[in-house]
Amino acid sequence: MLNVGDKAPDFNVMSDSGQRIRLRDFRGKKVVLYFYPKDDTPGCTKEACAFRDHQKDFSKVKAVILGVSLDPLKSHQAFKTKYALPFPLLSDENAAVSKAYGVYKKKNMYGRVYWGIVRSTFVIGPKGRIQAIFPRVKVDGHTRELLDALKA
Repeated sequence: MLNVGDKAPDFNVMSDSGQRIRLRDFRGKKVVLYFYPKDDTPGCTKEACAFRDHQKDFSKVKAVILGVSLDPLKSHQAFKTKYALPFPLLSDENAAVSKAYGVYKKKNMYGRVYWGIVRSTFVIGPKGRIQAIFPRVKVDGHTRELLDALKA
């Protein structure tokens, strides 16, 4: 279980652009690392588009947005293109990053039990420490909540 103040687990995964992305590449910047269940589903689309629509606000507070799901690169590429998302989507197909951040959990929907990502967001400071954790995110109002935390 990660806590505020902990060193954020580093990762090395592929992004939708085919580039390897590592957390350490963003040292000196604030990182909004958001985990979402699945590309192009209603809640995940609404969340991604809210980040897109507030991109300038995140830039003003010098924050980089990174989205993470278990989807493969092709799915990320299609999702990013369809909604003109201006930030990297990271493919965590083996769930290593999701497990490191404690967001890969057993879920239950309509009586079906399965493993997946619980929608969560981490704010990581310029020195690689976790500044804020938002577990079990509700999409409505989340970007405003994050921007307030980044300005504090």
